[in-house]
Amino acid sequence: SPQHHFNPQGIGRPSVYHAVVVIFLEFFAWGLLTTPMLTGLLSFMSAPLIGALSDVWGRRSFLLVTVFFTCAPIPLMRLSPWWYFAMISMSGAFSVTFSVIFAYVADVTDERERSTAYGLVSATFAASLVTSPAIGAYLSAWYGDNLVVLLATLIALADICFILLAVPESLPDKMRLNTWGAPISWEQADPFASLRKVGQDPTVLLICITVFLSYLPEAGQYSSFFLYLRQVIHFSSTTLAIFIGVVGILSIVAQTLLLTLLMRTLGNKNTVLLGLGFQILQLAWYGFGSEPWMMWAAGAVAAMSSITFPAVSALVSQSADPDKQGVVQGMITGIRGLCNGLGPALYGFVFFLFNVELNAMDPIQGDFNIDPLPLQSPTERALIPGPPFLLGACTVVVAFLVAVFIPEKPSCSSSSSQLSLSEKSHTDGKESMSALAGVHINTPLPGSDEESPPTANHEDFEPLLQDSIV
Repeated sequence: SPQHHFNPQGIGRPSVYHAVVVIFLEFFAWGLLTTPMLTGLLSFMSAPLIGALSDVWGRRSFLLVTVFFTCAPIPLMRLSPWWYFAMISMSGAFSVTFSVIFAYVADVTDERERSTAYGLVSATFAASLVTSPAIGAYLSAWYGDNLVVLLATLIALADICFILLAVPESLPDKMRLNTWGAPISWEQADPFASLRKVGQDPTVLLICITVFLSYLPEAGQYSSFFLYLRQVIHFSSTTLAIFIGVVGILSIVAQTLLLTLLMRTLGNKNTVLLGLGFQILQLAWYGFGSEPWMMWAAGAVAAMSSITFPAVSALVSQSADPDKQGVVQGMITGIRGLCNGLGPALYGFVFFLFNVELNAMDPIQGDFNIDPLPLQSPTERALIPGPPFLLGACTVVVAFLVAVFIPEKPSCSSSSSQLSLSEKSHTDGKESMSALAGVHINTPLPGSDEESPPTANHEDFEPLLQDSIV
């Protein structure tokens, strides 16, 4: 039920499908490559700011800015290493497309459709990361790295052109400043004022703590997981590639069909709790499991746990006012960005404490001459093969206990029925958009390891970005 008085630029009325295309192209382009994306603290600080500004000035211009800066380093990869690293460090502050996308979706969906729309966006994100690394590896093997970089650059340009030409503004005119030149009070654009208001809301605060505690182990898991499967469980490269594909496909199914079913039967909060329960189970299974069949079973459970993030995004969008969707989605995205920086460091430290050495394999080839690390002899089997996974399971147990105290809003339909139709559609769209935003930030960009597993969770998928096939 989008309104008819939207910015005429773009094709048709704003819809979830505009958001889906933007996300797919952006991450497909990065998934073709094998470079790490430096996010973390920068995105933690910038995501709420960009989300808040999009609540004032509209989504379309900020979609352009975030996609442009996220993809700008791609062509520089082969042109100039110095400019590439300068640009990629700067792009960390802007790699927060998900917060804007989720706010966009919230603008154009009503509350009942929002969790389904968030799941669709998250599944699209997963699909782009499941397909692109294999395609990038194949093209690189047959035609060289330059073609892959060129193709990724063209896809990123296509994404920017799509936003410019086809994506209409989703924020209703009455909720945003119509022109950039209009006078604006600092209170309207002050993101810190918005953050303070949102931070005083105990519901949003509890959701943010839940996201931090559950995403921290996930970010760490995906940074080391493929190397762990390869060196400790002795998976071959082919088996790893199949594992990534199977878990990726299962998580896409979980985020579309299963998520919709659970939201209708269990409700929003219970779906979040179920997703966290699946995450505890898979982390504990990875921690204690030493046989390959256990890894496959835990991977299937991990795919089930990918429902957590769209459900959390829908929950936080319900808890925020229509004009605060960008801010709250930005907070979630920012927390995921922070976890992307802290999680891998935490896992590496715990592996170090327990004398489990994971060595990087298949370093990036090309202009950046990185000497491969010598491979050590296979690690001796310890009593607990994966101590960091158990630590992560304990963290998620705490997240589960925090999530139990998140108040369940009375059916939002009662409150939203009091809003005008236009306000209602605006609110809903924003919520879905924000959920997506969270996913995006979580995502580490493509990494250099050949075998990165796609994770079942949205968070899982991000690791795919982090460690893509060379």
